[in-house]
Amino acid sequence: MAHEEEVLGKAYDARLMRRLVAYLRPYWLQVVIAVIAIIGSAAGQLAQPYLTKVAIDRYIAKGDVSGLLWIALVYLAILIASFLLDYTNTCTMQLTGQRIIFDLRMEIFTHLQRLDLRYYDRNPVGRLMTRVTTDVDVLNDLFTGGVVAIFGDVFTLAGIMIVMLGMNWRLALVAFSVLPLVVLVTQWFRRNVRGSYRTVRGLIARINAFLQENITGMSTVQLFRREAMNFDRFDAIDREHRDANIASIFFYAVFYPAVQLVGALAASLIIWYGGMRVLAGGLSIGALVAFLQYSGRFFRPISDISDKFNILQSAMASSERIFQLLDTPVVIQPPAAPVARPADARGHVVFDHVSFAYNDQDYVLRDVSFEVAPGQRVGIVGATGAGKSTIINLLLRFYDVSKGRILVDGVDIRELDPGDLRSLCGLVLQDVHLFSGTIGANVRLGNAEIDDDAVRRAVGAVHADRFVGQLPEGLESAVAERGSTLSVGQKQLLSFARALAFDPSILILDEATSSIDTETELLIHDALRTLMTGRTTIAIAHRLSTIQDMDQILVLHKGQLREAGTHQQLLAARGMYYRLYQLQYKETPQPTAAAE
Repeated sequence: MAHEEEVLGKAYDARLMRRLVAYLRPYWLQVVIAVIAIIGSAAGQLAQPYLTKVAIDRYIAKGDVSGLLWIALVYLAILIASFLLDYTNTCTMQLTGQRIIFDLRMEIFTHLQRLDLRYYDRNPVGRLMTRVTTDVDVLNDLFTGGVVAIFGDVFTLAGIMIVMLGMNWRLALVAFSVLPLVVLVTQWFRRNVRGSYRTVRGLIARINAFLQENITGMSTVQLFRREAMNFDRFDAIDREHRDANIASIFFYAVFYPAVQLVGALAASLIIWYGGMRVLAGGLSIGALVAFLQYSGRFFRPISDISDKFNILQSAMASSERIFQLLDTPVVIQPPAAPVARPADARGHVVFDHVSFAYNDQDYVLRDVSFEVAPGQRVGIVGATGAGKSTIINLLLRFYDVSKGRILVDGVDIRELDPGDLRSLCGLVLQDVHLFSGTIGANVRLGNAEIDDDAVRRAVGAVHADRFVGQLPEGLESAVAERGSTLSVGQKQLLSFARALAFDPSILILDEATSSIDTETELLIHDALRTLMTGRTTIAIAHRLSTIQDMDQILVLHKGQLREAGTHQQLLAARGMYYRLYQLQYKETPQPTAAAE
């Protein structure tokens, strides 16, 4: 399975970095404080070896105890100041990073909620979860330990080079002679870690996608005894991920000791050449000791910068994927000047020569026209794939029509705010989605206008109070993820109560009674007779018994509206509806050849 995570792109992209830095702007004061703290701490690091030189050459060599005490106090003050500056920098950048990540996650989640369903048809959930979790965490590493901290490393390196050249340029050049080795080791490390990181990222994405798909479908996995097969597949992916991480560990295990080895080589050259200069009287012992300390401090930022390069590279890859998501256009947009939702919505629905294709090529609906008068009850039937559910998706504007238009109360739905349009409708789906929380919370879905009494009335109207009342805490009983502790029929009853609690002008039922036993279905039908009164109802059904008493029945076939009429009218026509009726009721007399 190919994943875009496997492509890293550039190690540094100025365009992406400009967009990332924009997230720092609201927190510019904290960033300034962090930069000042980093530079101050780096200056303290530069001062310590020089104080050592002064202590040796001016006071230890001359036996000046009072001056030595003064130097020791200054050294201690610098250490305390460095600690406070490091503490300030760490706290400031960690807090700032967390705030930026919070802002970024909320921006991504907000955008995900605005994207149309067509986007989710093309992108697996596991990949989107990786965007919000793993990719954002990588950017957190950049903001907290990369984009600002690198100033301290660069300042430290530049400062050490300037001080060493100022103290003794010949000895400084001897110490810097090992830099080509550092460049070679660093290049080897960056090149190999880049490939290793690409492999690890791709395998993480595969693990996320595999887990999401198989945990969601665990009932099917267990039913068809695929546990062993899935275990083997996950074992293979997990082993690849482990091996890729081990490979990256090898490169880190070689790189850091190699940099230390080069640093030790530089120290040995300083001792050799500097020692000879001391013996010749051209260099003080204090300067030699300071050079050794500066040399040890010089290679530490080099290692840090190489590690920050990997953070930067990871951040460029993650930011590219995140911005690609954020740049995905929202197709279902509210109009610039939306028509206000009518206060007395009647629920008058008109499909005017509507055609639609999910992939812009194969049309699912072709020139469909019908009208549902206010308060009218309409049933939609047809074989699987006829386009029944597509009509609901278009009416709720989850997708936009390819041709034609849909009117609600005389207004094209594209001229309405999608939120206002959907607030007119109550939808009960065949596949019910319940959220973690309580039964009452799943009925009201956060709508503060629906109080406990309204929830109880809705639950009672669909006779869901029969099982809710038997639960220990009633409406406050906990609902597990996706309602796993409830039966399919109970979840459908709650979904029906949810739709009724919002008191919609248009009630939409998509196979709403397909998973309910006969007794419960009779109870729902009894409630529907009251609830449909004065309310426009559109019901999709496979079982014709659920829509026989509708005011009008629409028969779809291969995306076209083939028949329309009442149950008796369609039976009398002995057409497609009649044949569907025959399939479900064998006792119906067979049509004659002429009728066919």
